[in-house]
Amino acid sequence: MSVRIRLKRLGAKKRPFYRVVVADQRSPRDGRFIENIGRYQPLDDPSVIEIDEERALYWLGVGAQPSNTVKVLMTKVGIWDRFASEKKDANARAS
Repeated sequence: MSVRIRLKRLGAKKRPFYRVVVADQRSPRDGRFIENIGRYQPLDDPSVIEIDEERALYWLGVGAQPSNTVKVLMTKVGIWDRFASEKKDANARAS
């Protein structure tokens, strides 16, 4: 099973907000998901990005691939940089 971290769209027409979810790659965008790990509200000023860092790092650690948009959001809140540095440290210790 290929797991992705991606956005699930909610909200009214022209008033979207999103949940950051972990889902099987084959499931529909707004379909079943494994775990809800955050939310993103792009229409608020400034936009609200809340992602559970511990759960996101866990899923990235077990091989979940973020969508391009989620990767940008993780970079904005610092989760992606932390994951990259932890992965780099683990690789350095392994060799």
